[in-house]
Amino acid sequence: MAEMLAGRLDVRTRRFAVKEVPVPEPGHGEVRIAVKAAGVCLSDLHLIDGTLSPLYLRGDEVTLGHEVAGVVEAAGEGATRFAPGRRVLLQAGEEDLDGRILTRGVDYDGGWAQFAVAAERTIVPIPDSLPFEQACIVPDAVSTPWAAVGATARTQAGEAVGVWGLGGLGAHAVKLLRLLGAAPIIAIDPVEAARERALRFGADLVLDPGAADFGDTVKAATGGRGLAAAFDFAGVPAVRDQALGVLGKDGRLVLVGLSGRPVTIAHDTLFSYLRQQVLGHYGSEPEHVEQLVRLIEQGRLDLAESVSDVLPLADAAQAVERLAGKEGNPIRLVLRP
Repeated sequence: MAEMLAGRLDVRTRRFAVKEVPVPEPGHGEVRIAVKAAGVCLSDLHLIDGTLSPLYLRGDEVTLGHEVAGVVEAAGEGATRFAPGRRVLLQAGEEDLDGRILTRGVDYDGGWAQFAVAAERTIVPIPDSLPFEQACIVPDAVSTPWAAVGATARTQAGEAVGVWGLGGLGAHAVKLLRLLGAAPIIAIDPVEAARERALRFGADLVLDPGAADFGDTVKAATGGRGLAAAFDFAGVPAVRDQALGVLGKDGRLVLVGLSGRPVTIAHDTLFSYLRQQVLGHYGSEPEHVEQLVRLIEQGRLDLAESVSDVLPLADAAQAVERLAGKEGNPIRLVLRP
């Protein structure tokens, strides 16, 4: 039986290792892709450190990686849409027959491997002009903020917005809000390098959340109206408190970062009087990934600066350590089998 390298996590012990495992065979309606690039996400780190646990994993081990791009290598019975050699990316998950949302690299084997199997319905073709290293991060790193600013917040052109947390998702949110025409875009992060990056990505104003004149600065930048939408990509209770304090009439606070903590509204009367909202957000839908691929193909969205570094699959543990330590303040690290 042919073997391949894969980054495997034992969910009982949280031990992660890159090791040899059998090459997977595609079943009915499935294809096998030769993985060319796979993103390293905070969710992968949280699976390893035990912050997150799979809900529907069968067995005790899983190959990590939900951001995956590659080339169709073989098709199982009934899979006829994509010929071998087709360049594709994989949706980060799928809905099973029981209506459960399963995440690739969490509830079933993902793409930190030389080969990955995927249901044909979860495959999205990509143009030759889109490098694999950029294509792989579209599901999640780009599609999650795209769905948050568009589908959940319904951001309109000319609306004042604030983005807290300028890591892999928040930085892309700035770029995507610019694409939607939001103005002004105020980007907030305690790390100076992250704020500088937000300016390159299209922010109109960057702020340190600890600045003494924070509230006055936001008020002045928005003409006294406050923010129409505030996006928490940090998952920090203090961020939510600060964001609620600068929301305007009909303002929406969108929770993308997860804290596992209660959401507190300090002044419920004012909150109700101003008809404000707190909106939860998680992930994206298949159409959001497809929309982004079209935008990239048409030259409306450039992800070249989003790939901070590319490492070989064998160095996956090193990539996780670099992300955990925020070494180099990465947007996305990518593994190449």
